[in-house]
Amino acid sequence: MDSALFIHRLHFAFTVTFHYLFPQLTMGLAPLIVALKTLALWKNDARYDVAARFWAKIFGINFVLGVVTGIPMEFQFGTNWSHFSQAAGGVIGQTLAMEGTFAFFLESAFLGLFLYGEQRLSRKAHWGAALAVFLGSWLSGYFIVATDAWMQHPVAYTRAPDGSFQLNSFWGLLLNPWAGWQYAHNMCGAAITGAFVMAAIGAYYLLREKQLEQGRIFVCTGVIAGCIFSILQLAPTGDQQGRLLSQHQPVTLAAMEALFQGQPGAPLVIIGQPDMAKRRLDNPIVVPGMLSFLTYRRWNAHVQGLDAYPQEIWPQNIPLLYYSYHIMVGLGTIFIAVMIAAVYLLWRRRLYQARWMLWVLLLSLPFPYIANTAGWITAEVGRQPWLVYGLMLTSEGYSKMVSAGNGLFTLLGFLGMYLVLGILFLFLVGREIAHGPHGLAVDTRAHGAAAAAD
Repeated sequence: MDSALFIHRLHFAFTVTFHYLFPQLTMGLAPLIVALKTLALWKNDARYDVAARFWAKIFGINFVLGVVTGIPMEFQFGTNWSHFSQAAGGVIGQTLAMEGTFAFFLESAFLGLFLYGEQRLSRKAHWGAALAVFLGSWLSGYFIVATDAWMQHPVAYTRAPDGSFQLNSFWGLLLNPWAGWQYAHNMCGAAITGAFVMAAIGAYYLLREKQLEQGRIFVCTGVIAGCIFSILQLAPTGDQQGRLLSQHQPVTLAAMEALFQGQPGAPLVIIGQPDMAKRRLDNPIVVPGMLSFLTYRRWNAHVQGLDAYPQEIWPQNIPLLYYSYHIMVGLGTIFIAVMIAAVYLLWRRRLYQARWMLWVLLLSLPFPYIANTAGWITAEVGRQPWLVYGLMLTSEGYSKMVSAGNGLFTLLGFLGMYLVLGILFLFLVGREIAHGPHGLAVDTRAHGAAAAAD
């Protein structure tokens, strides 16, 4: 691989991976904050207002860091991937512009209203502000996913005489069938992050025997939401995403399972190590016939392997793709088990006293981040060697005039800058957690009383 191309890919991979640490939590917390505000209205209980206010502050910190780390990514389309931008800008420019113009401003405007307008708004109006923040964050996510979905499964375009791609159907782009299931799968992943983080912080308070009321609210809300979204992540969203791969990117599916030779009744790999030199899977533990069933709903269906395709269109790093995919699936399975166990204990009214489960919830906090990162690595490495699947190779899209040295210099600068931002983020969030939600209780109760008097 050309050294400049490698640096540009590494640069973008780093910036997008670091950036996505923040939006996944904001998108995951947004529906949970709406749920807390809804419970506050329904039960007329100011404790839920306090909980929502606390998580809105965590949301705000994540939102700011997401904006700061997201803007450089859009500039990289011009600086590092200018040939791609010139070729595909007529299509992806539509969704990226809408994300910035509509969804971002909706989210940011109402976030300010939610954070600073609590004393001036009625409780219903404040609930409406929370709902608008949720809609803005999830709409923003859709436009971004729709952009990526077009690169995975290009639709609604024509080729101009200069070879560029031009949009011929706006609704065709937005309603790309790939985008629907990818979006659902992605947002379930974000919601899992929000749920695990909320449950983990609640567990931390209960284990420390401080903020006990709020800790119970956090654990209960996080566990219920985590159970729902963990199951949805597996089916139908994960299942349907896999079926799309089998229809439109079968070589990617074969690489994800390290299926070097096609076969009927193909097994689903639980664990194993791909040996690229011998083109086999070492030490495999498999479920016989399961890959055929999941892909084609028939136990003996023939699943094509990598041997059915020329090697030049194989994903370029099959071990990375294989391990990323299995880390994502493995952690997703663990999430389901953890949350079902926690819901069972909640139902039996034993969760808040089960210190072992509280420790499990607390220590689980980083794993949704790992699973979401592994999922995006699976999607993007699996698309290779294509930048736009079947239409434009990655080697054709980077900026040929930007040398490897220039790209490396910029990457090192980003590494230093993002290290500082990461430390700042941990400090700010740690301070909010240490302070806790108790300081918000008096003002919120006064606000509730004033709204009731109105």
